[in-house]
Amino acid sequence: MLSQLSIRNVAIVQQLDLEFESGFTVLTGETGAGKSILIEALSLALGARCDAATVRTGAERAEVTAVFQIAPQSPAMHWLLQQELGEEEDCVLRRVVDRGGKSRAFINATPVTVTQLKALGEMLLDIHGQHAHQSLLKPSTQRDLLDAFGSSISLAREVKGAFERWQELQTQWERWQSDRAHVQEELLRCSEQLEILQALNLDVQEWQALQSDHLRLSHAASLQEGTRWSLALLAESESSALTLLDQVLQRLSQLSSFDAALHPVLELLQQGEIQLKEGLHALRRYVLQAEEDEGALAQLEQRLQEIHTVARRTRMRPEELPAFQEQLQQRWQQLQEQESGESLAQAAALAQATFLAQAQQLAQVRQQAAQALSGAVTQQLADLALGQARFQVALQTLPQPTGQGLETVEFQVATHPAQEPQSLARVASGGELSRLSLAIQTVLSAVSQTPTLIFDEVDTGIGGGVAEIVGRLLQRLGGTHQVLCVTHLPQVAACGHHHFQVKKTEQNQGVGSEVQRLTREERVEEIARMLGGVTLTPTMRQHAAEILTDACGQS
Repeated sequence: MLSQLSIRNVAIVQQLDLEFESGFTVLTGETGAGKSILIEALSLALGARCDAATVRTGAERAEVTAVFQIAPQSPAMHWLLQQELGEEEDCVLRRVVDRGGKSRAFINATPVTVTQLKALGEMLLDIHGQHAHQSLLKPSTQRDLLDAFGSSISLAREVKGAFERWQELQTQWERWQSDRAHVQEELLRCSEQLEILQALNLDVQEWQALQSDHLRLSHAASLQEGTRWSLALLAESESSALTLLDQVLQRLSQLSSFDAALHPVLELLQQGEIQLKEGLHALRRYVLQAEEDEGALAQLEQRLQEIHTVARRTRMRPEELPAFQEQLQQRWQQLQEQESGESLAQAAALAQATFLAQAQQLAQVRQQAAQALSGAVTQQLADLALGQARFQVALQTLPQPTGQGLETVEFQVATHPAQEPQSLARVASGGELSRLSLAIQTVLSAVSQTPTLIFDEVDTGIGGGVAEIVGRLLQRLGGTHQVLCVTHLPQVAACGHHHFQVKKTEQNQGVGSEVQRLTREERVEEIARMLGGVTLTPTMRQHAAEILTDACGQS
């Protein structure tokens, strides 16, 4: 709901800060005091159009900030999370307009487009009046309200999901038909490449081993010469390292009997001798292996030649061939599935049948709900001095099904018996439109998801008992929604849970407007003023107090 509204330099309003509560709030005041400006300023914060005339004369810019309390599971909160614009229950909408008429919009201090501001605003508040944009006039809103009234929201979602599934499969089937020749060509090409790669049978481990072995075998002569030279120098010549070390050990062993300090040195050299002998053993094995590998180089180079030939044909590097083969295998499997379109055709046909069954069920539910809603709203219109008006929910079959079902939904009204029902958008009278909106919202109050409703000019052309009925309906609607109403009728004003008075003031900068929350006593004075007369008499005040007590149960 709307909790705070701050206005700076909009039209005749220089500075205004208001706090609102739940329930039914009325705004009253003399003509020209600025009641409509409050609605216009709020509309500005919700994404309405603006121009340079919005800015108060002499000011550099106009600014409106509206704070809404948003329920955690509401559509508005879901939208905020999708847009990554915050998740706090207090949501701040702000609009700034400069003297040139250019505007900037913000949601929770984040710059947004006016389109985003408007999208969120439509989920938070609905303004019903002659010049106000109403979501109630939108076909999508009318459809959603009918589904909510008929308890078919879940079924409507299922229909939409079934339609999207059908369209997805139908698109795949049509794409298969147009791409069939291409798929067959690609499948043949893929099969030929796979046959070559499978025959090559190369994996990453083999390629790494081949690289290592080729490096070793291509330097076999140098390796043999170097290892044999090392073997001779270490063990096979008369002055080899092993012979010299053995002589050193014998001499130090004799000398250690004269000085124990040589024992650690002797132990280290003895360990060295052991390691030298182990190294010589490994070196001899390496030399023998090298002699056995003398014929392997030609075989290895033949294998490498095979790999490089395949790599050139596939325009791949040799090391990329194993991964390429895996990719080809996956693509081949996909193409195999696509090559046969029978399963796709069957799936598309089944999805279509599922959608049509659910959509026909939804159409039946909507037809029943449309009759019930038409009768309930028509009855409500009679109580609002629109006794000759007829409301109906018109369902018209679409030439082609959509995700919303098999039919369109349109709210229509005929204000005279001889008149054919027309869409709500064609209703000319602002007062009639507001009362129509009130009647519809009253009937749909239990299912409408818009938390805040504003009614402007709802009392145009009525009075007496009808005005009291309007007030009672708004009061009742305030039990399920936050309702704000600009009114000139004391019967309507008396039904408010909260009452604001708008006054025109004379200021240094020119004409201004201020708003005051009224106490019980002040409400009596304001209602007495609304009852008429230049001078307020005790009788008028007593009458006002009686109206207030009767409407709100106050004493």
